[in-house]
Amino acid sequence: MTGTEPWTIKLLLDWTTDFFKSKKLESARLSAEILLAEALHCQRIDLYTRFDQVPEENSLAKYRDWVKRHAKGEPVAYLAGHKEFFSLKFLVNASVLIPRPETEHAVIAAIDAAKTLARKQVCILDVGTGSGCIAVALAKHVPGSQVVATDISPDALDVARQNAANH
Repeated sequence: MTGTEPWTIKLLLDWTTDFFKSKKLESARLSAEILLAEALHCQRIDLYTRFDQVPEENSLAKYRDWVKRHAKGEPVAYLAGHKEFFSLKFLVNASVLIPRPETEHAVIAAIDAAKTLARKQVCILDVGTGSGCIAVALAKHVPGSQVVATDISPDALDVARQNAANH
């Protein structure tokens, strides 16, 4: 950029992707998209229909701050305040671990196991629930289940309660 060009959505995404790649951060483009969409309060797909748009200064300031923080190692999910898990949006913060895609395999296995039981009600205990993503996903996908989620951290339980209420 010459310095005189406006910071359009396309330029922001391209520059940030290259910047994250130079920092050896994984999923550079995805991270740039998630942060910019969050700063603009839109869906990621909307970025591609608004490539020529120049974001407002307050959105740009938030985005720049998040880009700097992510470059220093702060996870995108903590910056955005949420993470998708099992097609559900979960609130996350530094009080909980970020849900991992691999953990969805455990949820699938639990759902499959619950289907094989000859009971109307299945009791599920999620120890160390963190964000509550496993407990909530199972409660939504195992009809008639009774799910108990526990954690030693009161802050984590607050996040899990919010996620349970949201879903």
